[in-house]
Order: sequence, then C-alpha cells, then structure tokens
Amino acid sequence: MIRKILIGILILVSFLLQCTVFHALAFGGIIPNLLIILTASYGFMGGRKSGLLTGFSCGLLLDIFFGEAIGFYALIYMYIGYINGSFRRIFFPEDIKLPLCLIAVSDLAYNILCYCLLFLLRSRFRIGYYMIHIILPEMVYTVAVSLVMYPLVLKLDQKLAEREKKNEKKFV
Repeated sequence: MIRKILIGILILVSFLLQCTVFHALAFGGIIPNLLIILTASYGFMGGRKSGLLTGFSCGLLLDIFFGEAIGFYALIYMYIGYINGSFRRIFFPEDIKLPLCLIAVSDLAYNILCYCLLFLLRSRFRIGYYMIHIILPEMVYTVAVSLVMYPLVLKLDQKLAEREKKNEKKFV
C-alpha cells in the first residue's frame, strides 16, 4: 500500500516538475520527459505489471491535462512501461547503462509514435526537421536528467523494499 502511494506521489511530483520547473529550464523549447523516466524505471525495477500500471497512470494524467482524447497517452505509456518490464530479468541496480539506454529508447519510441499518430496522419511529412529539432534534443535532455533522477528513484525504491522486508519479519 505504501509503495502505491509513493508511486502516486512520484507521478504527481514528476508531472508538476515537468509542467512548471522544467518549462523555465527549457532549451529551445525542449523539456525532458520525466514521466518517461518514471515509467521506464518502474518498468524494469518492478516488472511488467508495475511498468504497465505506472505508465497508465502517467499517460492518463497527460491525457486529462493535455490530450485531445482520453487514452492516447495512457496507451503509449502503458506499452512503454510493459516493454521496459520485460527487461527486469537482466536489471542490476548497480549498473546504470541499461536504464539509461532503455530510457533513451523509450523516449525515442514515444516521440516517434507521437509523430506518426499526431502529425503524419495530418499530412505533415517533415520527419527530418522533427527528428533533429525535437526528438533527438528531447532524448538527450531526458537522458541527462535521468542521470540525476534515476538514482534517486532507485534509492527510494530500495529503501522501501528494505522497510517492507523488516515489516514482514515482524509478522512472522
């Protein structure tokens, strides 16, 4: 129960930071995608179900505030969380290379899907411009922020896991 509340608080804080603080820190109108970092992190730390639920919550929050249709971002984030959850078997907490690569690929996939479904279907065929000016800079900025945010999320998750183990031992 505490884990679910904590994840909910992290989602809200990440959403608020992404929508307020990082807009002030935007480079050329590009802001990092903190919700992708959170979705991918909980995907490969907690597995498919955890990634799916975190992704759904993050995407639904985006849909409510910024989406044209409820469920668009929720579906994309759900898939991202679920796919990242598939990498739980090869996840090692002390190795940061895999999480950074997965976060970069997740952000790239998210932006390409958004381009295809939001712009390409409206006959906007400037993929080169979109890739160079939006997708790649956002991916680099997201990975740079991941260097700070991911270790914090990991440490928080590990502390919570230790606390849960202590509580289990008390009841046994």
